[in-house]
Amino acid sequence: MAHPVILSIDDDPAVSRAVARDIRRRYGDRYRVVRAGSGPEALDTLREIKLRGEQVAVLVADYRMPEMNGIEFLEAAMDLFPAARRVLLTAYADTGAAIDAINLVDLDHYLLKPWHPPEEKLYPVVDALLEAWTASPEAATTEIRVVGHRWSAPSFAVRDFLARNLVPYRWLLADEPEGGRLLAAAGASAADVPVVVTTDGKALVAPTETELAGIVGLNVVPAADFYDLVVVGGGPAGLGAAVYGASEGLRTVLVERRATGGQAGQSSRIENYLGFPDGVSGAQLTDRARRQALKFGAELLTTREVVGLAEAGSARLLRFDDGSTLAAHAVVLATGVSYRMLDAPGLADLTGRGVFYGSAATEAPSCVDQDVYIVGGANSAGQAAVYFSRYAARVHVLIRGADLTASMSSYLIDQLDRIDRITVHPHTEVVAGAGEGHLQCLTLRDTRTGQRRDVDASWLFVFIGAEPRTEWLAGVVARDERGYVVTGPDLVAGGSRPPGWSLPRDPYHLESSLPGVFAAGDVRAASVKRVASAVGEGAMAVSLVHRYLEAQ
Repeated sequence: MAHPVILSIDDDPAVSRAVARDIRRRYGDRYRVVRAGSGPEALDTLREIKLRGEQVAVLVADYRMPEMNGIEFLEAAMDLFPAARRVLLTAYADTGAAIDAINLVDLDHYLLKPWHPPEEKLYPVVDALLEAWTASPEAATTEIRVVGHRWSAPSFAVRDFLARNLVPYRWLLADEPEGGRLLAAAGASAADVPVVVTTDGKALVAPTETELAGIVGLNVVPAADFYDLVVVGGGPAGLGAAVYGASEGLRTVLVERRATGGQAGQSSRIENYLGFPDGVSGAQLTDRARRQALKFGAELLTTREVVGLAEAGSARLLRFDDGSTLAAHAVVLATGVSYRMLDAPGLADLTGRGVFYGSAATEAPSCVDQDVYIVGGANSAGQAAVYFSRYAARVHVLIRGADLTASMSSYLIDQLDRIDRITVHPHTEVVAGAGEGHLQCLTLRDTRTGQRRDVDASWLFVFIGAEPRTEWLAGVVARDERGYVVTGPDLVAGGSRPPGWSLPRDPYHLESSLPGVFAAGDVRAASVKRVASAVGEGAMAVSLVHRYLEAQ
């Protein structure tokens, strides 16, 4: 981490050099001494320091400077570094102005020029100021900083992307002092959020996910045009396929639309996964699988959306949304599923502003002592309820059925029963939402009686089943009526292979109606919707890819 800064400002080059020389001689081993020739130049320097997340300990400014005198500079500098100690250099004739500045800019000290010898007139002053500053310094940061509004959907999207990709960041509200100072340093306003400030001090206003991926070091461009295996989707099935494909010698690339982990990666706690008796968070499991895939040499591409698949002789060709293509001998489709949108008036406009799909764990600290509403009765909803109960005053789980036994694992039902803050509301559905700028009210309906009631609510998390993202596969591989990819024996009807099948054998167990293209995990028709089975299918798909390639 960089040393804290001591900044001196004087328009007289000789005096500027003398100040910097004397300060550097005593403090240069612990502090970075920076000098500027004018107030505007010094403010530009402070903005750069602010964006880099560094600290400023002491500001030493000459009173008589053109454009901006020392008092004016120190007053402006307070907006960026309010905790920095402030010293004014003055001539004897200006001591009255220096005394006035004690009240105007909370001046810590003024020094008469010349200050020689520094051992008597300079160092004792600076020693005392540094001691006071060290007792309560501004925290330096090596993390990405995100400035935004609490109820801004774009701000939430940035935070969610960073969190799901396991990128540490610091969240600052635009209407709080530190957030405002960072916006000022970036030359932005509260209307420009989200503003993302990188660890090297670069400010990005409303960046795209591809831009974010680039600044945090995620790969977005493949290293080659052709691979042995392309895995589409970075959930448990996709990561399993990438690990086994790369570890068994296949040149493998995994392509993920947003963030590795899929829905499982958003889970606060998975407790029934083999080998983790104390449970494991989805983020932890995802991170281990991602590192394991990289260890074996798999490439991971993020923020790349596949929109087309075609047969190109013996190769399989994938087309991205930017028009570029990627080819491989074989493909594993592991795109998983997405939560269905809750079709109720008023909710669509409030998505990301109180209405969220999935756990959105980044929002949990903001829910302290408030009521949280969760729609859904499967394991993902139960895990979210347990997680949010650590923060919320009360968690309301809304289900349309009579109880949870048909859709949730018994261990989770038992957990919910033991937590006093969680209440399950059977026969209840959300029929409307409303709010100015963010969610403020929900209308709930009893599915038996039709009776409606309004409740105050700022937080709604939806887990109402899922849909596969397979529209881009229409006409290329066989899908069932809900869009899931049909594979293996299910493709053989009445002893007949699927239309267009070109090989003198039946499709392998996880193989789609296009030879060499396999499906694993939740996207596959009739699959078991569990993390363990998804990982297993990813591994099994790779063994079938080997069989396919050996026969080519």
